[in-house]
Amino acid sequence: MDSSKAVAVYCGSWPGTEKAFTSAAISLGHALAEAKRPLVYGGGSKGIMGVVSAAVLKRDGQVTGVVPSAMVAAGGEGGSGDVSVNEPGREKIESIVVGSMHERKVEMARRVGAFIGLPGGFGTFEEVLEVTTWTQLGIHNKPVVLLNVCSFWEPLRQLINNGIAHGFIKPISRDIVIFVDGPSDHSEHETFNWGEAALKVLDGWKRDPEHGLYRWTSGADGKQSDALEST
Repeated sequence: MDSSKAVAVYCGSWPGTEKAFTSAAISLGHALAEAKRPLVYGGGSKGIMGVVSAAVLKRDGQVTGVVPSAMVAAGGEGGSGDVSVNEPGREKIESIVVGSMHERKVEMARRVGAFIGLPGGFGTFEEVLEVTTWTQLGIHNKPVVLLNVCSFWEPLRQLINNGIAHGFIKPISRDIVIFVDGPSDHSEHETFNWGEAALKVLDGWKRDPEHGLYRWTSGADGKQSDALEST
C-alpha cells in the first residue's frame, strides 16, 4: 500500500440523524477508490464506518481496518458486533489487530498521508484532535480535512477560532484543519459530491514542515524518534 496516498477516515459507528451523513460517506468512499487512495479506518461494519468502507470496496478500492484486540473480543465498538475481522462479505478488508486504542491511533496515522473526518462521536473527536495536534507539534506533516456535513463540525471551527483569539493556538496553525462546507443550503448536502471536494483539498494542501513546534529527533544521528514518522 502506498502510504503517502492512503487516507485515514474517522467517523461514527452509528449512522446519525441525517441522511446526508450516509450520502457523504458513500461519496467519499467512491472518490477514494476511484483515485486509488487506500482507506484506513477503525474496522467497523456498522454506521458510517461500515458505509464508507463498503463504498470503497464496491469500487474495488483497498481497505485496511485497524481494531484493538479488546473490541475484537467484545464484537466491535460498544460490543455491538460491528467488527470487520473475518466477517462474511468483507473478506477483502485487510484487518490489523492491535493491543490498545493508542496503538490503533498510531497504526492508522503511520499508514496514511492524510486524515478525513466525517460526523461521529467522542472517539471521532479525539482522533481528529490528536492527529491535528501531531501536525501542529511537527510529529508528522499531514492535513486534517473535516467534511462539515449539515454544519456538524461548526462548533469545532468556532472553538479553534476562540483558541486563536485567546492566544492558545498560533494563527499559522489554523490551516492544519480544513473545513469542507458544501453548499450553503443544507438541503443540497445529501447530493453534494463530498468525496470530490475532499480530495481536491488533499491534492492542494501544503504546509511548511518548519511550522512544527519541535524537532522530533533522537541523538546525534538526527533520526525521527516518533513511530508515526515512517512515511
